Amino acid sequence: MKVVLLQDVNGLGKKGELVTAKEGYARNFLLPRGIAKEANAQAMNELKNAEESKKFKIDTQIAEANKAKEKLEGKTLVIHAKSGKNGKLFGSITPKEIANEIKQRYNIVVDKRKISTTLDIKQYGTYGCEIKLYTGITAKILVEVCE
Repeated sequence: MKVVLLQDVNGLGKKGELVTAKEGYARNFLLPRGIAKEANAQAMNELKNAEESKKFKIDTQIAEANKAKEKLEGKTLVIHAKSGKNGKLFGSITPKEIANEIKQRYNIVVDKRKISTTLDIKQYGTYGCEIKLYTGITAKILVEVCE
C-alpha cells in the first residue's frame, strides 16, 4: 500500500516521502496513529506542491546568497576601536561586531556563527575573514581595525 509519511519512521522513510508499506502495517499502525496518510490524488498533489515550494525556497536562498557575495566579496570593513599602549585593543573584535558592521554598511544580515576569522583580532591591523552565506557559497572580506 502506498502512503505519504507525516513523520519520520525508522526503517521506512522520512517525513514527506511517498513509500510502499505492507497493507496490515499501514492500516493497523501508520494510519490510526496519524503517522501517514493514504496516497490518494489529493495527498499526491499536496506532496508535489510541498516539494515545489521547498525547491523554490532553496532557489531563492541561493540567489540571495549570491547577491550578498557580490556585494561583500573583496571589500574592506573599517572598524574603529580603542586601545592601550602598543596598539593592543581593550578586549577584541568579535564576529558579532563584524556582523553588526556588515548590517549597517551593506544592509545584509549575517549570522555571527557563520563568520570565521583567521586570527583573534586583538591589535590594530588588517585581518582576513570568511563569511559562509549558504552551503558552498562563501565571501572573503578584510577587516581593518583602526583608532
